[in-house]
Amino acid sequence: MNNIYSVITGTGSYIPRNIISGDHFMEASFFDNGVKLDKENKEIIHKFSEITEIIERRYADEDLVNSDIGAIAAQKAIDNAGIDKETLDHIIFCHNFGDVKTGSNRMDMLPALAAKIKQALNINNPDCVAYDIIFGCPGWVQGAIQADYLIRSGDAKRVMVIGSETLSRIIDPHDRDSMIFSDGAGAVIFEGKESREPIGILAHKTQTFAVDYASLLVMGSSNNPDERNGNTYLKMNGRKLYEFAVINVPQVVKKVIDKSGVSLDQIKIVFIHQANGKMDNAIMKRLFKLYQVDTVPDNLVPMTISWLGNSSVATIPTLLDLVRNEQVKGYKVSKGEYAVFASVGAGMHINAFVYKF
Repeated sequence: MNNIYSVITGTGSYIPRNIISGDHFMEASFFDNGVKLDKENKEIIHKFSEITEIIERRYADEDLVNSDIGAIAAQKAIDNAGIDKETLDHIIFCHNFGDVKTGSNRMDMLPALAAKIKQALNINNPDCVAYDIIFGCPGWVQGAIQADYLIRSGDAKRVMVIGSETLSRIIDPHDRDSMIFSDGAGAVIFEGKESREPIGILAHKTQTFAVDYASLLVMGSSNNPDERNGNTYLKMNGRKLYEFAVINVPQVVKKVIDKSGVSLDQIKIVFIHQANGKMDNAIMKRLFKLYQVDTVPDNLVPMTISWLGNSSVATIPTLLDLVRNEQVKGYKVSKGEYAVFASVGAGMHINAFVYKF
């Protein structure tokens, strides 16, 4: 008997052309707890890159907002899948801050960005339902999980899940942690396929740690006490977030691998949220320790954080599109291989799914 599985049939991404190197921050005034840091910016920037492995990040053009770059990635995914856009049953747009115009810090979330994208793509079918997910950095993974529910229920055959963000519009220029964040967009089309053998999304797992950890990533006032004028910016407790992720993400990933029935050595590639290079490496080491394995295999985890930074919900779909097109050196996906997708972020949420190409 054949079952219906959620299979990736198309991907697309938008990588902004504006490359922001460490030199961009040389004239910044960085504060911590309201006190100006007394270190040279060159030293601050070097230490930041050493800790995070981020050398460059990308910022969107000033005339583009989040829904604009999301629409670009969406059109590329439609073209890549070779489908009629009118056959999409759902458009799920995963973001956190809506459309933010350059210099405004005002978040525009109505109508839903998914509806704006449907309009931009000129999709007339009223049965194509467009809605947003606000779920922190794990938003795109959660959108993929929602797509799987819709497809397996029989209510949908094709679902497009977009992850897009312009974090450069909501970061505090006086916060050194702001150097982590960047802009970008990725889109993936999932389609229901009948198969005797399990394919596509095999299992998924999500957890929310709100009581003790929701405050690790929030909106707050500027680090500079002279610029606390009512604007709010993305703020995180980097050290505590790192500890939380390294301890908890491996456990969630292990649960989903065990749930899928796939063995650890069958996993050939891991698409993990690109938040901090050293953190991601520590997560993988701890995951393998949970299976009593001391060494993480080479070429298991493709990384783009050094040149793309952390674009929140866009990191995983962008990474997937680049790997599918063999634009990350040493990585590709092949039919029959197993992959893990995993993310962590504001909420605090952790989620993951196992996928067979």
